[in-house]
Parts: sequence; C-alpha cells; structure tokens
Amino acid sequence: MPKIFLSPSTQEWNQYITGGTEEQYMNLLADEMEPLLRASGIDFTRNDPSRNVTGAIADSNAGNYDVHLALHTNAAGGDYAGKIQGVDIYYAPGSSYSRKLADIVVEEFKKIYPDPSKVRPVPTTSLGEVTRTNAVSILGELGYHDNPEDAEWIKTHLPEMAEAMTKALTVYFGIPYADGGSTQNGVVSTDGSNLNLRRYPGTDAEIIGALPNGTSLIILGKSGNWYIVKTGDKTGYVSADYVTQMSDVR
Repeated sequence: MPKIFLSPSTQEWNQYITGGTEEQYMNLLADEMEPLLRASGIDFTRNDPSRNVTGAIADSNAGNYDVHLALHTNAAGGDYAGKIQGVDIYYAPGSSYSRKLADIVVEEFKKIYPDPSKVRPVPTTSLGEVTRTNAVSILGELGYHDNPEDAEWIKTHLPEMAEAMTKALTVYFGIPYADGGSTQNGVVSTDGSNLNLRRYPGTDAEIIGALPNGTSLIILGKSGNWYIVKTGDKTGYVSADYVTQMSDVR
C-alpha cells in the first residue's frame, strides 16, 4: 500500500491574525486526515513536532516513502501583510511526479476554496521539504494566516481540507477514496479456505497475502464491496463477503 510522510508545520511562532498558530492548525489538519488516510489504505508516518524542517527531511529520507507531504500556511509580510489570499501548492519543477501531485491537489482545493482562481501550483527550487526529500514531495501553503478571511476559512474548513488532500492522494496513487469512520475488528469467515489479501480492490489485483479462516483483522474502511484491512504488518483489500464485523476498535 502507498506510504506517505505527513509533515505538518512545527512553526509555533507563526501567529494567526485571528488567534492560534500555524503549528496548531496544521497539526489539527493532519489529525483530520489520519482516519481518512487509514480508511483509504494509505499508510503514514507523522513528523516529530520537536524537530525542525531539517529533522523532518532527515526522518523522511531515512524511511521508504512514496510521498512527502508538507502542510503549511502562508503570510505575505511587509507592505502586503494581510492583503493576499490563496492556496499555493509548491512542487519540484524537475519532477513530473511532484508536478502531477501538485496539479491534483490544486484541482481538489479549487472545489472548496472560496475563490478557485487563487488556487495554483507553484514551482520551487528553494524549499527543502520539496527539493531535498527522496520521496516525491509537495508543500501546501493552504491559505494566508495573516489575512482575516483566509485565517477564518482555514479554521472552519479543516475537515473539508483533509478530505480534499486525501482525495488528491488517492487519485495520485490510483486507489479508491473511502470515508473515515470508526475502525472495527473483524474476522475472516470462509468455508475453511484462505481469503486473498489484494493490493487493490478487484479480483484481478495482485495478491499480497493469504489469510486463513478465522484470521483477526482491523477493518480500516470500505470501497464498494471491498474492505481495506490491516493484519499484522500488511494492509490490503479483501472481499467484504468473507469478513464478519466484530466490534469497534477502542
């Protein structure tokens, strides 16, 4: 399954004009994303909030991630302080995959931002979380926190932003989007034969495991008639016809 390094801002000194900080609200956004990522079968690692950007890059590069996703908000400063609005998605101009992901995120955010004309992809050769990561990377400046309208929009639209970002990732990875709900326990219920664990939902998808009857599962989400499940260290899709739901995971 796809795996991302989720890197919300650690810049607690960047104050929102309406109260709060960039670190606070970007971590709240990451919190909103977590159940959606799990439900859609995307594994993730969060950055360490005690480390700076250099630390986040090092931690990301120490792992094996498909995408490095940095979550930030912006401020204009100077004569333009408080006067600029919009969502800028920064990408590495030398990477077609980075540009592709940025374009997909832009299209999803255009659906929810008040002025879609102000949502744009922006190339960068200077932002380290875009240019110095081994994984395909983008950095979202998801509004201007020194602008009252943008700051309030961010604060009141975190669930919509989380859904837009997660949907963009599923489009990029070519997997179905699934709404995040309560995680449930389940058990494989067959006639005694093994249940195939597949990389994607579909009988023609690659088989990545064989689960014996009675195997315990954690049900992360559902796409059509397929459950996204985790068992041991594997995450994949199984036919919902052969799984019995047991209880919510506490």
